[in-house]
Amino acid sequence: EVDVVVSGGGSVQAGGSLRLSCTVSAGFDIHESFVAWYRQPPADECELVSSLDHESTEYYTDSVKGRFTISKDNSKNTVYLQMDRLEPEDTAMYYCAAGTTAPISPPRFLCTLTFYNDFKAWGQGTQVTVSS
Repeated sequence: EVDVVVSGGGSVQAGGSLRLSCTVSAGFDIHESFVAWYRQPPADECELVSSLDHESTEYYTDSVKGRFTISKDNSKNTVYLQMDRLEPEDTAMYYCAAGTTAPISPPRFLCTLTFYNDFKAWGQGTQVTVSS
């Protein structure tokens, strides 16, 4: 069993910033793993927001490019998502997931089902709400 703790969500006005943190318990090293941030808007499909592979190659979905930045601190076994210039469309439950390799398939409609099938560990999520 791997414990994943996600924090940093909250409510902000459009244009504001938040930084999400995802800490994975000892015993699962994120240094050579694939880590990703997903989000699930209300009544909408799960979306891969950003990811970082074992070579530190970054991926961002088009809607967040230039606004979000993924990073990690291997010594703390923690991955971060810095979110700047937030927009109401960013409102969602945000999840952190980690696995051995990148998933070969796109996310399922529900993030939780995506994690169960494709990842070793994932957090419970943190709510991000952006008001106009």
